[in-house]
Amino acid sequence: MPAIVLVGAQWGDEGKGKATDLLGNTGEVIDYVVKFNGGNNAGHTVVIGSEKYALHLLPSGILTPGVTPVIGNGVVVDLSVLFEELDALQARGVDTSRLVVSASAHVIPPYNRTLDKVTERFLGSRRIGTTGRGIGPTYADKMNRIGIRIQDLYDEKILEQKVTGALEQKNQLLVKVYNRRAVEIREVLDELLGYADRLKLMVADTSLLLNKALDDGKTVLMEAGQATLLDVDHGTYPFVTSSNAISAGACTGTGIPPTRIDRVMAVVKAYTTRVGEGPFPTELLDADGEWLRQQGFEFGTTTGRPRRCGWYDSVIARYAARVNGVSDFVLTKLDTLTGRERIPVCVAYDVNGVRHDEMPMTQTDFHHAVPVYEEFDGWTDDISGCRTFEDLPKEAQSYVRAVESLSGARISAIGVGPERSQIVQL
Repeated sequence: MPAIVLVGAQWGDEGKGKATDLLGNTGEVIDYVVKFNGGNNAGHTVVIGSEKYALHLLPSGILTPGVTPVIGNGVVVDLSVLFEELDALQARGVDTSRLVVSASAHVIPPYNRTLDKVTERFLGSRRIGTTGRGIGPTYADKMNRIGIRIQDLYDEKILEQKVTGALEQKNQLLVKVYNRRAVEIREVLDELLGYADRLKLMVADTSLLLNKALDDGKTVLMEAGQATLLDVDHGTYPFVTSSNAISAGACTGTGIPPTRIDRVMAVVKAYTTRVGEGPFPTELLDADGEWLRQQGFEFGTTTGRPRRCGWYDSVIARYAARVNGVSDFVLTKLDTLTGRERIPVCVAYDVNGVRHDEMPMTQTDFHHAVPVYEEFDGWTDDISGCRTFEDLPKEAQSYVRAVESLSGARISAIGVGPERSQIVQL
């Protein structure tokens, strides 16, 4: 069977769980759900009946009976967070025994959490807006070839060599630049080795596992952390994450080749949000922005930070469709817009008097982009109970069709509420 890739089309928090639910509702049996990038710097909120689950490091498939959740080699793993999440789910009766973790995934050591926080403070007004969880420094270590991988926990000699080599550099920064105490090698070793026994039964060659599963006719869903505009290569650099969150990252982050992928689903919110620093053309710094924040409960799952809010931006949707090769969009949180008399949609940018229908080439131009809006009629009817497109008010139908025509790929489903069942299929 082919593999499916699921990505976010904006700056994250789009509600990727809705796309997973859509597949289940259409009879598609998902056998494996793989997280292929990022770490615990992003979160998914999943609502099942009256229960709400906030996942940060774990793939969303861990909540679905019969699904094997996998943490791929492209993820950076904070082991303390991993076991905190597992323990919390187990305490609520969730079976977590199927979890598999790639032996090649990198570990977030404690010194990188410290470096992340002090570096952000040192940058001041030039800060990136990271979550301070050590994600960036760990990816930097990976590229600098001084990283620690899950498999290193099972060769203590190699682990000690790697920690010693990393701290020769890190302690210089901590002590001489940031005026912090040096980190002890033994302290790091004891923390990491303390997780080794419990972790051992979960560790596998996940590339081999997943390719064999595909050979056996299983369906594999590869799930991105973060989203397209946060991709380190194709996002709003430097205000991005430290990994590849677009569909191509699924291949490097899992070891599944591109020839096995036949569908790329992108999740896009019916308006736009982002957390952290960086340009955001449709951002609303007024009562409308606050209205979207309160109506949509736009606060970060991982950080609790208020999300920046703005109207739907079809320019970035078209960009996401292009760089991901999107086959279909899942439009979420349409219900949040209920009650608006008129709803603006950004159709292009004005940059110093020049119209841009596509993403500007430079970060400078994107920073100065002024949205060009078209307005559409709003609706007042409660749409949370709608299950077919025809159930939606005519104005909501028109809004969806307009957004679809502007965004570069078809819309296959619409989220009309927080629960798994609140999906309109097209």
